Amino acid sequence: MNASNPEAQRDGALRARADMDRAGGDLVLIVDDVPDNLAVLHDALDEAGYTVLVATNGEAALQRAAQALPDIVLLDAVMPGIDGFEVAKRLKARPDTAHIPIIFMTGLTETEHVVTAFASGGVDYVTKPIRPREVLARIAVHMQGARHARQARNALDAFGHATMAVHIGSGRAVWQTPLARSLLQAYFGADTEVVSGAAAQAVPARMLAWLQTQSAQAAQGHEPKPLALVKESRQLVLTLQERTSDEDWLIVMREVSDTAVVEAIMQNFKLTLREAEVLYWVTKGKTNRDIGDILGSSPATVKKHLEHVYEKLGVETRVAAANLAMGRVAQLARR
Repeated sequence: MNASNPEAQRDGALRARADMDRAGGDLVLIVDDVPDNLAVLHDALDEAGYTVLVATNGEAALQRAAQALPDIVLLDAVMPGIDGFEVAKRLKARPDTAHIPIIFMTGLTETEHVVTAFASGGVDYVTKPIRPREVLARIAVHMQGARHARQARNALDAFGHATMAVHIGSGRAVWQTPLARSLLQAYFGADTEVVSGAAAQAVPARMLAWLQTQSAQAAQGHEPKPLALVKESRQLVLTLQERTSDEDWLIVMREVSDTAVVEAIMQNFKLTLREAEVLYWVTKGKTNRDIGDILGSSPATVKKHLEHVYEKLGVETRVAAANLAMGRVAQLARR
């Protein structure tokens, strides 16, 4: 093994990840600034059937973890530059690496260092000098849980379920499927821009406020209410599913398109597209100001469209127009 050549290791990381994808093996990233430690662990893990990547410093560890998404990380606590504690915090702050179990390797067995390791996101630790058989045993335990979690997330995304877990105390996502990440970006825009550091996982303020309110309601035995976000003729509905730990909540997202309903209203009442959109949102109980925000126009423009709708439907009030539209849509739905 060439433990001292960063460029070779980077190329090896990408090749190893591709090999792992084809073979379905488990990938371990070892991070240590001492080549002898890397060599001992690499040989033991390789012999046990794991695919192994190595990094000799914190910066390289972060890069390889982001590139290869290992199944588990063996992380030296004390290194020059970015130490292991900081590496762990940064990995836990990214949506794509937050789920990866981290086992610390440390010669620091004082209580404060052990506490720091767990506070930084570690799930376990082993003490130096390293005993390969102990490391293999610890990895086997945590790898099984990581494998099941990975398979569950992959299955959710494969079946089109946009799902994420949020830590309510910190207001950050623990993990999210790619589809959930895409929907959040579409509906929250700049609020979900991926940036470096801890901000990469921050949950949008409106979503977090909803989660905190519904969590409190659930604690009192009440049924949580969904959050509906509107974008043109589409809606994103967020539903609180269950608590996965003391402060982690599972959230499922579902996008609903109302294009077909708008088109039906337009055709049946001989309305323009914008008039049909205005009438549709009237049936949803939206005010002129709400509708203006949704459609990107002023309340005065919405009012003018609504006057045309009244004329074409032969009604004089908002309620009458809404009732007529809802009745016609219900008839179409029964056909």
